[in-house]
Amino acid sequence: MHDDNHGADKGDLDENKSGNPVEENLKSGATWNRFLFMVISSILMSLANFVGTVVVVLGFLWVLFTGEINKQLREVGQSLASYIYEIIRYLTFNSDERPFPLGGKWPSSDVDDS
Repeated sequence: MHDDNHGADKGDLDENKSGNPVEENLKSGATWNRFLFMVISSILMSLANFVGTVVVVLGFLWVLFTGEINKQLREVGQSLASYIYEIIRYLTFNSDERPFPLGGKWPSSDVDDS
């Protein structure tokens, strides 16, 4: 008799689900929350691309006029590249960690001095 009860309880659980994964995802707060963070991340990536373009131009002008690479601009460029990489990983579902400032830390600016 206990087995019959257990089977009935399981059937009740199955009836509570619609059985349609699309409908469940459309009603899921987590899905829409992820979408919101994806839109914000896309906007932040566009801003980071703009700043990266400015860094590239300034870095080129610095080399043009001084003949030397500006270490600070290199570090900013590396940090921006890592940041954009983190955003792309989040947007493509390769990471669930939200990028800065939505949850993660700003990436390191460690550059290879070779």
